[in-house]
Amino acid sequence: MYSLLLVIIYLAFISLGLPDSLLGSAWPTMQVQLDVPVSYAGMVSMIIAGGTIVSSLMSDRLTKRMGAGLVTAVSVFLTAAALFGFSISGSFWMLCLWAVPYGLGAGAVDAALNNYVALHYASRHMSWLHCFWGVGAAVSPYIMSYCLTRGSGWSSGYRTISVIQIVLTAVLFMSLPLWKGRKSIVQDQADAAPPLSLREILQIKGVKYVLLAFFGYCALETTTGLWASSYLVMTKGISTETAARYASFFYLGITFGRLLCGFIADRLGDRRMIRIGVAVILAGIAAVGLPFGIDWICLGGLIVIGLGCAPVYPSIIHATPSNFGEDKSQAIVGVQMASAYTGSTFMPPLFGLIAAHINVILYPVFLLVFAVLMMVMTERMNKVVGKRQLS
Repeated sequence: MYSLLLVIIYLAFISLGLPDSLLGSAWPTMQVQLDVPVSYAGMVSMIIAGGTIVSSLMSDRLTKRMGAGLVTAVSVFLTAAALFGFSISGSFWMLCLWAVPYGLGAGAVDAALNNYVALHYASRHMSWLHCFWGVGAAVSPYIMSYCLTRGSGWSSGYRTISVIQIVLTAVLFMSLPLWKGRKSIVQDQADAAPPLSLREILQIKGVKYVLLAFFGYCALETTTGLWASSYLVMTKGISTETAARYASFFYLGITFGRLLCGFIADRLGDRRMIRIGVAVILAGIAAVGLPFGIDWICLGGLIVIGLGCAPVYPSIIHATPSNFGEDKSQAIVGVQMASAYTGSTFMPPLFGLIAAHINVILYPVFLLVFAVLMMVMTERMNKVVGKRQLS
């Protein structure tokens, strides 16, 4: 039963990644057919992001009432329905409408699944599960590309992913009895207690530090991926083809890094994994920001940043129950997810303004700010948690 549920959770993490890269890969075609400006993709992604933030903040209340398994199943169904809605949308306003359940489903399942794994499974599984998220995010553009090259259109790509999600929804509903048998006494007591309000969560010592660390991590990751090609082309004179390839290698570095981290995470522990990750990120940023023009060092720096990012997100999540208690972990993970989505939604556009009005050469400086924020906040959190555990 333990192994079967773990397999289902791995499949669920793949499903988490499947929708995340669809809009970007399909938008050039969608934008032409819907007859809207290219910039309108940002409106759709903002609505999705808003939904994920709202549902992440509600995850504690939802999970206490429904349980992690049912929240996961219903959330995947919501994303499946939204993807199908995208596939039948003939106008931009319909995309905006379907983006609401798209975001609500994504945020709830992310928070519920991450906390469940943090409570019940070893650190190595958290790394490997997030690696499988990367597999899902990498596979969906290929599915969309296949549908487009065959002449089936972008709607066929969305419909294909929707069918995959519907099948997974059925599997998740059938697996619900497996989820109920793994609760601890502490979790039963936590479920009986009223949900924590946002104000109560923020008053817990150390929570503000971990939220800022998470905000910094996601701001760094998404800004790195979005603006890497522009930086390489405009400041290093690297060809657009080479720049695009190495920008994708950044994400491959994250995925491959999480695969490797799974083999050492249990031995080193979450705290050391975070420290190693931040140190590697700083080394990668230094390589990217070197003022002299050695292309391979700069290009390699992007891969190094990806490898450094690999252990940070899974380790912060996995450490939450031990840092703050099993009874509070679901509430805190939900707020962490909301903080993460806030960073990934608003910071890349902020750098876009900096690049447009000042200079894109500030790219490594911008990344360095968030890497330092991450480092400082995680160390402050460690001190607070250490004092609490000693008292």
